[in-house]
Amino acid sequence: MLHRLATTLTRPTGVFHTSLKRLTSASSARGQSNVATPSPRAEEKVGPVCSYNEWDPLEEVIVGRPDHACVPPLWEVKNIVAKENWDFFRKYGGKSFPKEHLERAKAEIEEFCNILRHEGVIVRQPDPVDWTKEFETPWFKSTGMYGAMPRDILLVVGDEIIESPMAWRSRFFEYWAYRPLMLEYFRAGGNWTTVPKPMMSDELYDFDYHPETFEEQVELIREGKYFTTEAEPCFDAADFMRAGRDIFVQRSHVTNEMGIEWMRRHLEPKGYRIHTLTFEDEKPMHIDATFNIVGPGLVLQNAGRHCHQMDMFRKAGWTIVNPPKPLMPDDHPMWMASKWLSMNVLMLDPKRVVVSAGETTTHKMFEDLGIECIKVDMKFANSLGGGAHCWTADIRRNGTLESYL
Repeated sequence: MLHRLATTLTRPTGVFHTSLKRLTSASSARGQSNVATPSPRAEEKVGPVCSYNEWDPLEEVIVGRPDHACVPPLWEVKNIVAKENWDFFRKYGGKSFPKEHLERAKAEIEEFCNILRHEGVIVRQPDPVDWTKEFETPWFKSTGMYGAMPRDILLVVGDEIIESPMAWRSRFFEYWAYRPLMLEYFRAGGNWTTVPKPMMSDELYDFDYHPETFEEQVELIREGKYFTTEAEPCFDAADFMRAGRDIFVQRSHVTNEMGIEWMRRHLEPKGYRIHTLTFEDEKPMHIDATFNIVGPGLVLQNAGRHCHQMDMFRKAGWTIVNPPKPLMPDDHPMWMASKWLSMNVLMLDPKRVVVSAGETTTHKMFEDLGIECIKVDMKFANSLGGGAHCWTADIRRNGTLESYL
């Protein structure tokens, strides 16, 4: 009913209207070659969807598409991007990312998909959508953003895909690109939950939130003040990190306390524990370039963004590793993220990791941990706001539900 209500209350225009008709029937029209074939284990025990953590052997993954990516407006990103990039958003907000850059990012992602297939992983992708077309709801008008980062919108917990509500208006209809895949997984037996969609009216945002200095930014975060308010639940799935029965989350500029509470009420009756972590981070948005669990009792912790709850992990006997500083060149545009995407890695299993090809010091860190590096060039894809972890959403891993704390 919630989806029907949202559809009734919104009035998409242009290509979005055409895309909606196409998306609702796309799964039946797709060629059989693009239909996932779950492993016998998945079919017999848990169906097409099953993932409890970030490191069990990866069997199936969704990889995003950079096609037709649109730059969000400055007001949405102002509190999470570097000030030197503001002019880029003033110039391109509501328009396509620079064409040459997108083409290079597209080539990188195509090669990334090929590498994953070579490593034995089934790769799925969302439908292409023209995100530059404007749409309208009763509360706002906006262009879209992209279908590039499935980690932001989809969280698999056990045999359930949770479709996050998002917090930016430019991402309101992002779920459309993934809808054919969600329908396919549902029809094959997977559980699918869509979190109530926020209205994203002006009450959800603090338009007076304008800290000028690093110190002001840190102090506001310490006081529990963010760009998003508590008007209604909102969150991005990328602010959550899974480790079996324990799921870690941060309050950020796109994930509020109401969103965290919604997830707690939804998951704790099923036996999961939700832990809120806090960091010394002046621009919090998405946890996986700050705190990334890469194995049972093994976590990468960004030393520049101290976690206030690390004693919990030390007492549990976890190994805490501070990744080396990123090697991304200063002259490479990082419009939507920091260089710390160097630690935004994707585990194929406990002994194999997908990591950026240019981050040689990160390669050594993993090799010293006994983990083989699968090197992928993603420099232009990084500019859009994600590394190998962000650009993917693992649908099925071969593992069981366990407790690591």
